[in-house]
Amino acid sequence: MTNNINGNNIPKYVNTRPSSKESKKMIIGTIAAVVAFITVASSITIVPAGHTGVVMTLGKVSNNVYQEGFHLKLPVVQTVEIMSNKIQVYETSATAVSKDLQSVSSSIAVNYKISNDASASIFQKIGTDYQSIILMPAVQESMKSVTARYTAEELITERAIVGEEIKSTLESKVSEYGILIEKFNIVNFDFSTEFNNAIEAKQVAEQNLIKTKTEQEQAIVIAEAEAQKKKIAAQATAEATLTEANARAEANSLLNNSITELIIRYEQISKWNGELPKVMSDASSLIDVGLSATE
Repeated sequence: MTNNINGNNIPKYVNTRPSSKESKKMIIGTIAAVVAFITVASSITIVPAGHTGVVMTLGKVSNNVYQEGFHLKLPVVQTVEIMSNKIQVYETSATAVSKDLQSVSSSIAVNYKISNDASASIFQKIGTDYQSIILMPAVQESMKSVTARYTAEELITERAIVGEEIKSTLESKVSEYGILIEKFNIVNFDFSTEFNNAIEAKQVAEQNLIKTKTEQEQAIVIAEAEAQKKKIAAQATAEATLTEANARAEANSLLNNSITELIIRYEQISKWNGELPKVMSDASSLIDVGLSATE
């Protein structure tokens, strides 16, 4: 709106600035909104999957543990510490001495987790660094105690049994804290250079022994085969000879049974040339051809 004074248009300004009273109300409202937002936000906690929430009221750990999901808490007064209950991997190296006093270096991997029910107790008594405070010393001690029961060679040949025994020993040490051992793996055993050389030499000697034994067994098999072959041939020859002898005996038997006195006389007559012996004595007689008169 303008006023016409002496023919000139002079604009008229209207005061649009809020009063001090209104400004205070706006400030108070803004502060109240911020406080309300902070209050609501601090009253809400979300526990991720695979975790638990340890509730603390004015710094005091509560036995009430929040499971995964959405939860309400007292703003400012209560805080929630998120603890992981997922399977975690702890990898380390360990040194020990075997039963036969061989130095053993090993690489190991432990799969573990903390139980949901023990989350509050672990946080209260140990804190979040339970791996280095509880697990690490227990692993080293278990490795040393079990390794000392086996010789270096047994650690190699019975590796699976050794691993299970270490796992059992480790569980007995950490289970009271609520730490659960899911799996224990011996990634590698390593021994001194001297021991490795001795093992290699032993393996070479065993291989040579096996080779020699195999060659001897093959020679024995071949000799036995040859002997068996000769035995079979000898048996066949003996059987053939026996068969031939039996055949001759049977033929002779048949021949003897078929010869009579008449046949003998006939054979003598057939073979006589008709001449009388020129020399005669008491020891010899004329062939009786049956021509003499019958007395």
